[in-house]
Amino acid sequence: MSNKEKEPFFSAKNMKLLTSPFGANNPVTVQILGICSALAVTAKLKPALVMSLSVMVVCAFANLILSLMRNTIPSRIRIIVQLVVVAALVILVDQFLKAFVYDVSKQLSVFVGLIITNCIIMGRLEAFALNNKPWPSFLDGIGNGIGYGIILVVLGFFRELLGAGTIWGYKVIPEAVYDFGYENNGLMLLPPMALISVGIIIWIHRSRDKSLIEK
Repeated sequence: MSNKEKEPFFSAKNMKLLTSPFGANNPVTVQILGICSALAVTAKLKPALVMSLSVMVVCAFANLILSLMRNTIPSRIRIIVQLVVVAALVILVDQFLKAFVYDVSKQLSVFVGLIITNCIIMGRLEAFALNNKPWPSFLDGIGNGIGYGIILVVLGFFRELLGAGTIWGYKVIPEAVYDFGYENNGLMLLPPMALISVGIIIWIHRSRDKSLIEK
């Protein structure tokens, strides 16, 4: 392929950028980033999913915008520019949530605003967006947002199921099971169990891929 030919939008290289954060380079289980929000918003599945989508949107568009601006940003103020771009996107996401899913917005509380300082987003801006073209940067943002979201959704699913006996707020464990003596595990809804659950997920992930043990 000549230098003048454009790389296909969904080339193998670009698809790897999109999919590697799902497993081999997951921001939570491999890079150990974004742990705080993973613990704070996963007691229920719905806020976990909304938080995942919010981070994905902010990460993808922040990567895109910073990549477009990368050749015009003085190095000494790049962190300030990154924060301004991310803050603007977070404000838009926050207003959208308040307008369309107000109940979830209240549950997420200050954690939507704290997306501004999410180390996954800032890390991708610094390590990737400022050094790469817009389309790969956009895919990288989506991929890392989805990789982060996968962990949050898994945590939210099991914590809500085992802690409250519900999924998405709907009761899924039959009453007969409770009559037989089953009790919801309230510990699953507390932050310590969230941390233990993240640790279990990290252990399972790394035990399945031996190449991650040294990371």
